[in-house]
Amino acid sequence: MTTKGQILEYYTAPGELTGAGNHSDRLAALPTDVDRLVQTVRHLGIYDVVAQNFYGVALSEERAAAIHLRSAQQMLDHLFAVDDRPLDADRAPQQRIACRCHAFTKLIVTFLRNRGVPARSRCGFSAYFNPERFEDHWVCEYWNRDNKRWVLVDAQLDEVWHEKLGIDWDTSDVSRERFLVAADAWRRCRREGADPQHFGISFHEGMRGLWFIAGNLVRDAAALNKMEMLPWDVWGGAPGQEVTFSAEQLAFYDHLAALTQEPDQHFDELQALYRNDQRLQVPQTVFNNLRQQAEPVVPQPADM
Repeated sequence: MTTKGQILEYYTAPGELTGAGNHSDRLAALPTDVDRLVQTVRHLGIYDVVAQNFYGVALSEERAAAIHLRSAQQMLDHLFAVDDRPLDADRAPQQRIACRCHAFTKLIVTFLRNRGVPARSRCGFSAYFNPERFEDHWVCEYWNRDNKRWVLVDAQLDEVWHEKLGIDWDTSDVSRERFLVAADAWRRCRREGADPQHFGISFHEGMRGLWFIAGNLVRDAAALNKMEMLPWDVWGGAPGQEVTFSAEQLAFYDHLAALTQEPDQHFDELQALYRNDQRLQVPQTVFNNLRQQAEPVVPQPADM
């Protein structure tokens, strides 16, 4: 049985998509303080959907396409192509890389692991973007050695987001009521009578419901196995919008929710299930649902 120390060691080592590659020296110059690392990441990215309204930045089509980059190394390549200064330099919004929540999360996970802090991406739903709704979202979960607990931190929310959302609470220690991992959302709907239509992307018709939560369960399980995919990547057990769940399917997602709700407690079983079940294991090629095309998870250098 894997010990707690071994689990923390696992989440300290980079995964296939969270290695810095040829940018390792730049990461070595960063501080080890978690709060300072989070603050650094918040000023590296600009959320593409609100770039114009929030920051007055008009992103070109080429720059906006950075949201589809899957590896931290690719993201850093793109960032330094825009602005080659050190990572903790004070970047104006127009000098940042186009991101969405998963990308901010992947960067902070990469930085924390590089600095010796156990960290992992969590896929789920946020209650702080749209009252009464739980919006599709990713955050980082890192091990706080002082308090001996996993802490949720949202690396997307810079001072502009704080002002726009009226946030007056600590986004470096997000409560489990404000952010639900996919398993918590699934179990609320399956066991507590929560409305699945309140979970997803509220401003896109049809992009919410139990099928959406099930897809996030699959992505969260992959992330817990250090394969941090795009929110719109589809493979294996991620169901489509028109799915009618069978009893067997519901049992599968119920089990997956139980494992991912307490991932340390079920570490060995979750790893074994990921290795052996093609519904979970990320293949070499996945379907990018935004682009409506199949794409390699780790592209060849010529494709980067």
